[in-house]
Parts: sequence; structure tokens; C-alpha cells
Amino acid sequence: MPEEYVVTLACANRPGIVAAVSQFLYDHGCDIRNSHQFDDQDRFFIRVVFRRLASSPPAESLARWFSPIAEKFDMEWTLRPVHHRKRVLIMVSRFDHCLADLIYRWRIGELPMDISGIVSNYPSETYAHLDIADVPFHHLPVNRDNKPAQEAELMRIVETTNTDLVVLARYMQVLSDDLTRKLAGRCINIHHSFLPGFKGAKPYHQAFERGVKLIGATAHFVTAELDEGPIIEQDVERITHADTPEDLVRKGRDIERRVLARAVRYHLADRVLVNGHKTVVFPD
Repeated sequence: MPEEYVVTLACANRPGIVAAVSQFLYDHGCDIRNSHQFDDQDRFFIRVVFRRLASSPPAESLARWFSPIAEKFDMEWTLRPVHHRKRVLIMVSRFDHCLADLIYRWRIGELPMDISGIVSNYPSETYAHLDIADVPFHHLPVNRDNKPAQEAELMRIVETTNTDLVVLARYMQVLSDDLTRKLAGRCINIHHSFLPGFKGAKPYHQAFERGVKLIGATAHFVTAELDEGPIIEQDVERITHADTPEDLVRKGRDIERRVLARAVRYHLADRVLVNGHKTVVFPD
């Protein structure tokens, strides 16, 4: 079966972008299978899935020959085989519901990725009830004195394992500005989000005290501004006066799991493109 590839492009908006991409693929014997585009007035985004036919040049040559077009339009672009599995490093603290969910979805094939490792500031015994025996585990406890050294070790793990994406699956340590810059565009966080927002300890209990009618969760790219990076996915759930703080915690865990899983799945499929402080997320 012919191999499929996905290419993503982002550049300043100007006439001729779609024509140049389509003509290039046609000239090199490629068949477009799926295409989405978005015009944000000043910025233009495309995601194209194409099939390289038997007579087409190898993907390495396609990438090399496409470079002049990318330079002409000053594009930020990626090209990879659809079957290529990205390598994902999961970071977690004491709350393990998002870790358990990602591991489960990975094991049943719902998330097509390779887990390069798990990093936690808690020891491996914390997760003895989870099926992670064949996943490399790194215990990196963090305190005020060793944080720079532990972040350096984290980056060493990211680089030596060829990690493509870092997922903060309820990792309860704030990353330094330097580390967030190094992981820009490839580190996803999940956190609760309410109307109004509740920060600090026991957010669900705060929400209960205020009688909220909606609770939610947000998955976003990590930036130096805490919990304010470009949003990838969100969801909410109704709350009533009969719900206890424990009910809110339980429902909150469910929302966090599904929102994070969707954000990771979109990223694995190259559906998420950063647009300044926002994102463009192309549909399934």
C-alpha cells in the first residue's frame, strides 16, 4: 500500500500558497488524501495528508525539493510519515489518574505513540497499582536547592530518548522559564479551569464553596506564564447544588483525563499549530 505523509505549514498570508503546495505534490506524483486550511487574515495554516505513489520520489527528496517553496513563502513546516510514532515523555506527581488513562489508551492502541519514559517527583512505588513495568521510570524529586540540577537531568532525558512531546499529566511542579523555552511547542499541561478561576490549594473545594454550576479542564502548551499558554482543548461538566466537594473532585478527574487525551491525540496527528497566543486545531 502506498505510504501516507502529513505536512503542516504556517506562514504569512499571501496569494498562491495553496496553489504552490498542490502543484508541487501533483508534479511529484503525490495524491492528496485530506486537506484543511485556515486563514487568520495575517497568518495562513495548512495541514495536508498525501499519498506517495510508487513512482513518486522518496520522502527525503520531497522534503529537500520542497525547501525552495518553503523559503519563498517563509514557511514554518513539518513533513513526516503518518505511521511514524512520536516519542512521548509523561511527567506526573501524586495524582495519577491522567497517567493511568494515557497508559491505558496507549496499550490498547488508541494513542499511537511510543512512551520514552515517565518522570515523577514521587518514587515508583507510588504507582505500583499501574501497569508501567516496561516503561522507563525516572524519580527526580525536586526542592528549592536541587531544581536547576533536576531540570538539567530532565532535559538530558528528553534529548537522549529523542522525545518529541512532554506531557505534564498532573505534574505539580512549576517549570522554570528556561526549561519552558527549551520545550516551547512540545510540552502540554492539563489543569482545572472554572468560572470563575480558582487557584491555589483545593480548587474543587473552592468551587464548591462558591456554588459553581460548571467545572472544567484545559489542556494547553506550557509557557513561562503559568497556566496561560496557547489552549489546545477544553471541556466542562454541569454541577448542581447536590454535588459534594468529593463529587466535584471525581467529576474533575474525568474531565481532566479526557481533555488531556484529546490534546495529546491531536498533537500526535500534527493537528495543532501554534498561532501566537492561540492555536489552530484542525478536526479529525
